[in-house]
Amino acid sequence: MDGVLVVDKPAGMTSHDVVAVVRRALRQARRAAGAKGKVKVKVGHAGTLDPDATGVLVLTVGRATRLTPFLQACHKTYAARMRLGVETSTLDAGGEVVRERDASAVDEEALCEALKAFLGDIEQVPPMVSAVKVGGERLYAKARRGEEVERQARRVTIHDLVLESFDPGARPEASFLVTCSAGTYVRTLAADVGARLGVGAHLVALRRLASGRLALDQARPLDDVIALVEGGRLADALISPAEAVADRPVVVLDDATRTALSHGRPLEATGHDGPVAALAADGTLVAMVEDRGGKAKPLAVLAPASANAEAADG
Repeated sequence: MDGVLVVDKPAGMTSHDVVAVVRRALRQARRAAGAKGKVKVKVGHAGTLDPDATGVLVLTVGRATRLTPFLQACHKTYAARMRLGVETSTLDAGGEVVRERDASAVDEEALCEALKAFLGDIEQVPPMVSAVKVGGERLYAKARRGEEVERQARRVTIHDLVLESFDPGARPEASFLVTCSAGTYVRTLAADVGARLGVGAHLVALRRLASGRLALDQARPLDDVIALVEGGRLADALISPAEAVADRPVVVLDDATRTALSHGRPLEATGHDGPVAALAADGTLVAMVEDRGGKAKPLAVLAPASANAEAADG
């Protein structure tokens, strides 16, 4: 059971909560199917969503967990809504209001101009409620104790930023679509837009529409995923490892190069920049490789040396 699962994350759960629910369901299903002893199940996720956020959460299952770093690095697309004139301690609706100002002078044109300033490469300071580690501890753990520490700004990229709607007033609200690099905090983007306008702002809603090539139309509600697991039909929802990285450059291996790569040996350079999907002749993803020092070296190996070995292993 190796593959990628796209879940439509419900509000009120952390990404880790979703992983834990799916992992527990898989363990129970395997025990029900007669598995003995300690049942090991590998489930990971490729990109954290805040508890109040919903939408695309990419889970990796089995050997596909080795793809997690490559799927995490993909750009993300969100539908977001912010409220101007109100700042909160967490930069979103879950925090305490720390400052309010009359934002009735902000109109749609002014907001559009402010948004344009954030296109391209920008510097962002991670929020205190993020999972970034400072001094070996997650920032959100420090925030729970009421601490605030200095954080280094990080460079992120806003590829696209489009205003969808604007509701004027003393506390205007605006909905927007944003496509951004991995590691971008949309709550910070909303707060920074508010700061640029001189009125402050916070995020009131966030829904992830896509993570790389994996989009909301491929996502399943968590309850549906659990029902599939319990019915022994999770394979119906799994996306193959090869399909999950289909947006990457590809090299096709013969039997000899598949065997070599499966044993961790490098191949001839691919001529591509960045990670490359190395596929067997049957389309199976054998490994992710990258050109280094004149050779294509394995970054993550998923498949055994031969199709026969893969069948026996499964």
